Amino acid sequence: MGRMLGEGSFGSVYEAKRLEDGLQVAVKIASKPKDTKYIHIPGHPAPVPLEVGLLTLANSGPKVSEIIELLDWQDQPDRYIMVLERPAPCTDLWEYWNDHEGILHEDTARVIMAQATVAAHVCCRRGVFHRDIKLENLLINTETLEVKLIDFGCGDLLRDSGYETFCGTRDYRPPEYLTEGKYHGKPATVWSLGVLLFLLVCGRLPEARDRRRIEEDVWSKPRLSNECCLLIRSLLKESPRQRIYLRKILQHQWFTNKP
Repeated sequence: MGRMLGEGSFGSVYEAKRLEDGLQVAVKIASKPKDTKYIHIPGHPAPVPLEVGLLTLANSGPKVSEIIELLDWQDQPDRYIMVLERPAPCTDLWEYWNDHEGILHEDTARVIMAQATVAAHVCCRRGVFHRDIKLENLLINTETLEVKLIDFGCGDLLRDSGYETFCGTRDYRPPEYLTEGKYHGKPATVWSLGVLLFLLVCGRLPEARDRRRIEEDVWSKPRLSNECCLLIRSLLKESPRQRIYLRKILQHQWFTNKP
């Protein structure tokens, strides 16, 4: 075990080395409150902690490089431990974004968004609602721009009936939760991707005036391509029924007609 890489409300992540072969890994040690949720997943006879189960499901099937890999885990009375892959060199996207003065070139943002969208889509396809896609939960290799989605601690199993309790980061919260008291996994994921893209290319969160102009379908920014502005307007529609479908994002002309 080495130095601490990060700390959250329920756990800490440390750099570490696997003794048998020297593999560089990350170890997450998460405390277990009394109401820790357990779920049943295929291939495991006993229920497992929710975060462990979600990441196991997200990693099921063919490996997807855009999702962090769970290498091992252990459940203990007061905590659970997860051994995760640790790509190098890497940092989280928040640090990378800050190092670039809070605004990324559109071409760089496109590379990042394509991978974040793949991760989000695969999670949903495998029955996982990550629920906290944001700058801090995306690792980026600073040399190759490879991106990996991490931290499934706010997630849940994806369900058709929707959710009445919000868990995640307030700045990425879908508006229908405030207006209707309920939201659904895929449209909420699309909204969070919209906030992410807006942050990457505009350097700030969308404000009320931005959202009004998006609703009027006239929002744009001078230095951004028409295709990028169109995608932002498609992702950040107030009504979840008017947002672009998650499965169609990568078919958008901003990705397909790149220079």
